[in-house]
Amino acid sequence: MTDETKIKLFQNQKVRLKWDDKIEDYYFSVVDVVGILSESKNPNNYWKVLKKRLKDEGVELVTICNQLKLPSHKDGKMYKTDVATAKQLFRIIQSIPSPNAEPFKQWLAKVGSERLDEIADPEMAIERAVATYREKGYSEEWITQRLRGIEIRKDLTSEWNRSGVEKGREYAILTNEISRASFGITTGEHKKIKGLKKENLRDNMTNAELVINMLGELATTEISKTENPQGFEESKIVARDGGSIAGNALRELE
Repeated sequence: MTDETKIKLFQNQKVRLKWDDKIEDYYFSVVDVVGILSESKNPNNYWKVLKKRLKDEGVELVTICNQLKLPSHKDGKMYKTDVATAKQLFRIIQSIPSPNAEPFKQWLAKVGSERLDEIADPEMAIERAVATYREKGYSEEWITQRLRGIEIRKDLTSEWNRSGVEKGREYAILTNEISRASFGITTGEHKKIKGLKKENLRDNMTNAELVINMLGELATTEISKTENPQGFEESKIVARDGGSIAGNALRELE
């Protein structure tokens, strides 16, 4: 079994999963999770019935389910298996009438309520983020740097939006341009060096890395405001220039 295809324990039972580099997320075997939560003796049949129930509820299965080859629990051979991301699984779980699924439903309701609170009062999101970082053991200095980095990132994306850069793929490419000029590597390569997959790269940066990262994004924002690039290609040049300023600072620091 490769590093990308693994089996994890959930409530002391096995769940197959596979990492997908393209979407940078894990796919979980739906029948494994459904079987555990429903406690069905025939999870394959239960999932078949649940598929129909989801369809009757107006859910398009193509939006919440894919197929990948995963090793069978019985003979270890690879077979096509219905899989879903954690987000997609949460939608499936909502349609499982089982006491085992109820804690997940309650948690989703709690998260949804908190999200509505944060929309009404954005400061609550910041307070929750700080509390979470403290619970994870981050220092106050690191937390201050991280929050400052979030603010600088928002300023940068606002500037990209003004310049006509499209969210998603183009944002990611420009971020990689800054990273390559700052650290000599892309964000993906940076995550591999740190052994990260789903985890947030910035949450795993040192204080020095955060400062260099912030400098690259701050410099890019200021240059963009001065040069007023139009569209993605011109913004890419600005991203390289901004990242180069941070790269020079890193070399001086080293």
